[in-house]
Amino acid sequence: MSRALKYLGLCAGLFVSTTAAYASSNPVVHLPYGSFEGNNTPGGLDIFLGIPFAAPPIGARRFALPEPPLLFKGIRKAHSFGAACPQQVAPPPPELPIPFPPIINSVSEDCLFINVYKPSKIPKSTKLPVLFWIYGGGFEIGDTSSSNASDLIRRSIALDEPVIYVSANYRLNAFGFLGGREVKEAGIGNAGLQDQVAALQWVQKYITQFGGDPGRVTIWGESAGAISVGFHMIFNDGNPKGLFAGAIMESGSPNPLPKIESRQQWFDSLVDATKCSGSSDLLECLRRIPYEQLLAAINQTPNIFSYNSVNPVWTPMVDGRLISRDPWVSLKQGKYAKVPFITGVDEDEGTLFSYSSLNVTTNSQFLEYVKSNFLHNITDAQLQAVASAYPEDPAKGSPFHTGTSDAFTPEFKRISAFQGDMFIQAPRRHFLAIASNTQNAYAYRYARGITFPGLGAFHSSELGEFYGQEKGTNFIGADSVVFFAIYGNPNAPKNSISHLSNITWDKWSSSSKNPPLLTFIDPAPSVNITLDTFRQAPIQLLVDLLPTKIGNPF
Repeated sequence: MSRALKYLGLCAGLFVSTTAAYASSNPVVHLPYGSFEGNNTPGGLDIFLGIPFAAPPIGARRFALPEPPLLFKGIRKAHSFGAACPQQVAPPPPELPIPFPPIINSVSEDCLFINVYKPSKIPKSTKLPVLFWIYGGGFEIGDTSSSNASDLIRRSIALDEPVIYVSANYRLNAFGFLGGREVKEAGIGNAGLQDQVAALQWVQKYITQFGGDPGRVTIWGESAGAISVGFHMIFNDGNPKGLFAGAIMESGSPNPLPKIESRQQWFDSLVDATKCSGSSDLLECLRRIPYEQLLAAINQTPNIFSYNSVNPVWTPMVDGRLISRDPWVSLKQGKYAKVPFITGVDEDEGTLFSYSSLNVTTNSQFLEYVKSNFLHNITDAQLQAVASAYPEDPAKGSPFHTGTSDAFTPEFKRISAFQGDMFIQAPRRHFLAIASNTQNAYAYRYARGITFPGLGAFHSSELGEFYGQEKGTNFIGADSVVFFAIYGNPNAPKNSISHLSNITWDKWSSSSKNPPLLTFIDPAPSVNITLDTFRQAPIQLLVDLLPTKIGNPF
C-alpha cells in the first residue's frame, strides 16, 4: 500500500480531536474566542474560510494596529471568504490586452479574515508544514479569494508530502498604509504589515488545532506580497521571533523605502478632500467620516495604473517601529532573517504597468519620466547612463525576444524594460548577492508566453504554475513550493513521483560567475537551467541608483 493510501485511510480514531464529528459531518475547530465549522470538500480537503483573526478595524480602530478577535458563543460557519479590505479604484488603461484586476464581490472595513486549507485526515502524531500566503496588488488592491489552494493541497497529498495552506487579508491603500507626521506620532504606521504579523501570530497560537506545525511556517507571496515577505525578513533586526522558518518571493524583494514623514502630502490630501482640515484632531476626524467618503478621497490619489505606475503613494514606509531603518541599510548591516528562501521573476515584469505611460513618446519625455517619477535625486550624468543602458531600440525592450513587435509607442518597450528591472530585477539581484552568502537561496525565471501580444511573460503570469493550476502542467512549480515547505529545499526527495526528480536545482551563489536559475520555458511544461547573467550591466546600474529614489540612505 502506498504512503498516500495509508495516509488517507487512517481510521477516525487517529484524527485531530478539533475536527471531530459534528452534526453536519463537516469539521469543527474550537478556538478560545469561538468555534468554526469548515467544509469537507471532494479530494480529501477540509477548508475553513473567513475566520476573523483580529477585531474589525472600524470606527475608533480605523488605521489602528490590529487587536485580538472578538469573543462569541456557538459555532459559526466558515464556508465562504470574508469580505476583502477596501480596494482603491485602479481602472486599467483601455489598451491593456487582459482583464485586470480580478473582480471582488464583497468589500468591507471589517475584513481581517484568515483561511485554512488542510488534508481532511491528519493523525494526532503528525503536524504538517504550513504555507502562509500573502497576496499582491501594489498595496492598493487584492484579497485572499483570488487564490484557491485546493489544487495545491491535493497535489501535496498526491506527492505523499501533505502541507497546510493559510492565507489572510490585510489592509490596503490609506486604510493600511497611511503616512505623515500624525501617523508617526500615533505609532500606527504600516498597519497593513502589522495585520500580516497578527495573522502570523494567529498561526503560531492556533495552527496546531488544524494539524499544523507552528515551527515549520513558510511565508510566501507574489508582487506586493513578495515585497512584504522581504520586509518580514528585516523586521526586528532580522529576528523572525519564531513566526516563520522559510520564505518564497515571487516577483518582489525588499526594496528601499521612504520615511513615513515624506508621505505628509497624501495625508493632507485626504484631510482636505474629506473637509477635516478644520478639525483639532485630524486622525480622529478621518476615523469618524463615513467609509464611502474616505474611500472616494483615496480614489482621487494616484494608483498603479496612473502615470506614477510602480511608484504608488500608499506603500510601506520606514516608521521607526516595525521598520526601523531603510531595508537596504538592514541588508548591508546583516540584519535580516537567516532562513532559506526562493526568489524569482517573470521575463517581462514591466509590461503590465507600462500601458499607463503610452503618452511618453520621446527620449526627453522618457528621461523626465525616469527622474520625476522614480529616481528623483540622480544627477544628469546618471540619467544619461540610464538612457544608454535602456536604449530606444525596441528590439532591446520588453516584451523581450520579440524584435520590433509590440512597439505601441517609440518608448513603450523601453519603459517596460526599465520598470521591470528597477521594480523587480534589481532588488532581487541585490538581495540574492547579500543573503546567498548566509543561507540557502534558490532562484527561478518564468519565461513562458513570451509571445503574448503586448505583455510577454508578464508580471503575475507564473501564479498558475506555482498553484498547480496551469493546463498541461507537470506541477514543477507547485511541487517546488511543497518540497521547500517541508525540507527547506525545492528539489525532489528520492523516489518522488515529481518531475522535479529529473532536474537539479542548484543554489544561487554570489561567488559563482554563473548563478543558476530554474527556468520555465515554452512550450509548457518544459523547464531547464539558465544563468542569472542577463542584462548584468543595466541591472547593476539600477542597483547602484535605486537608493537615489528616496535620497541615499547609506
